[in-house]
Amino acid sequence: MDRQWRGRAEQCRRVPAELRARHGLRLFSLEHSCCYEALLLDEERGRLFVGAQNHLLSLALDDISQRDRKIYWPAPVEWREECNWAGKDITAECMNFVKILHPYNRTHLYACGTGAFHPVCAFVEAGQHAEEPVFKLDLHHTEDGKGKSPYDPRHTAASVLVGEELYSGVATDLMGRDFTIFRSLGRRPSIRTEQHDSRWLNEPKFVAVFWVPESEDPDDDKIYFFFREMAVERQQGLGKTSFARIGQICRNDMGGQRSLVNKWTTFLKARLVCAVPGPDGADTYFDELRDVFLLQTRDKRNPLVYAIFSTSSSVFQGSAVCVYTMADIRRAFLGPFAHKEGPNYQWVSYQGRVPYPRPGMCPSKTFGTFGSTKDFPDEVIQFARHHPLMYNPVLPHGQRPLFLQATVPYTFTRIAVDRVTAADGHYDVLFIGTGM
Repeated sequence: MDRQWRGRAEQCRRVPAELRARHGLRLFSLEHSCCYEALLLDEERGRLFVGAQNHLLSLALDDISQRDRKIYWPAPVEWREECNWAGKDITAECMNFVKILHPYNRTHLYACGTGAFHPVCAFVEAGQHAEEPVFKLDLHHTEDGKGKSPYDPRHTAASVLVGEELYSGVATDLMGRDFTIFRSLGRRPSIRTEQHDSRWLNEPKFVAVFWVPESEDPDDDKIYFFFREMAVERQQGLGKTSFARIGQICRNDMGGQRSLVNKWTTFLKARLVCAVPGPDGADTYFDELRDVFLLQTRDKRNPLVYAIFSTSSSVFQGSAVCVYTMADIRRAFLGPFAHKEGPNYQWVSYQGRVPYPRPGMCPSKTFGTFGSTKDFPDEVIQFARHHPLMYNPVLPHGQRPLFLQATVPYTFTRIAVDRVTAADGHYDVLFIGTGM
């Protein structure tokens, strides 16, 4: 890990002076640190907040090389020693890698780190205005970071803070085997996905999480998770196959009353397809989901979803951008459920009776008289438990990638999109990051 970071730092130092001068490039570096993974842009304060190894940073947007503020946030010595006793590298892994950084209210941020394989979270006072110099960590009120930050710095996590509740996709154990979609903070009980059930999650790598309202009624609000995982519906004998996924849960899910207690009852997932149609019917799939950007439109219920993908194929190398509409996403979740009778059967479209209320629907006035998921009939809970996967995939707008590149020595890694107005209409401008 240190060797990889040193390589990146050396690349930054080799940036030509001409490039810096011509394009106004400003560099920031921090000695004895690395891994700037958590980035939070705050235009109102004029700051870029950054989570790194053992540090939290506040950088000025007009020039990140000036007026920086730092918080040193290492893991306690006893945690580092325990980490080392467990066989981890004390110089590379037994540190506090800040993975999660969210705005909490007008004056504070919420940050979580690996804490030397002892996940920890804390509130950061950042002031309310750009001119306020305050930037400090409240170490007297730290919280358990399990279910919020990964244990292992090599593992990814994705989360969104909605109101006072944190929705996270993360591994919740030391060995990185218990992956979950988890709700924490707030006043409502913590809720998670079913444990050790490959139909729900199967070695997922979480990429992004977003809150999207469904109607004017906040009880219909949903949280959407984007991830890639090993496909349970792959054909037998083909080995492990990675699929891109979109998962949904209802914000007001309270779990079941007798079954799925403190577990999601509204969790569903569907395959996210980004593929190039082939002339002989053999499509070329981009299944390695890398990043997702939600582009807001005038209708807050219908943002556009831009996603970038690479391939897992050893034969064909390439990257692609696909764009999805919320209408197509919702259509997939209202379609047939995937069903499998037994280990030797194929996955098929479920043709039996689907119980009411339909699994995946939120308890609200919009879709019935149920006031809580705890009021759902047992048959609804049992069906949801055994049928989290949808049969129909989510296809991209136009049925093909918006943009792709092949046979190049790099892959797409990050995406941001901005909608601009021109004399002849609106255009979506894509900013794409690449990695070797």
